[in-house]
Amino acid sequence: MNFVTPKHIVSAATVVMNERQEILLLKGPKRGWEMPGGQVEEGESLKEAAIRETMEETGIEVEILTFCGIFQNVQRSICNTLFLAKPVGGKLTTSSESLEVGFFPLEEGLEMVKWSNFRQRIEHCLNEACHPFYIEF
Repeated sequence: MNFVTPKHIVSAATVVMNERQEILLLKGPKRGWEMPGGQVEEGESLKEAAIRETMEETGIEVEILTFCGIFQNVQRSICNTLFLAKPVGGKLTTSSESLEVGFFPLEEGLEMVKWSNFRQRIEHCLNEACHPFYIEF
């Protein structure tokens, strides 16, 4: 029997809330409005990846406040790690991965997020009573 090295994708995303209780969202070319995040690179920590992806996709520098949990797409072997963060600098800027970026009142922002279970991910991050969470789908 041959051993096959498992191949998994690990991503890190941030739910960024500013002092006015507005959420940072970006409009991606494929999934519409979502929180910033992406794949963790080799030799990079989950936290570092979350900070880097947020900066690359939105132009906003963040400070990670807490690790919230994991959403695991079992079928596709993807582990999505989620962090709560606050903005500490930078300027809203679009990228090749973001057609639009902005801070939105929380309720309005949640209504804008339509892709898969992304709204549920945000809601879990904002509900500290359920931290840490592990959700399989």
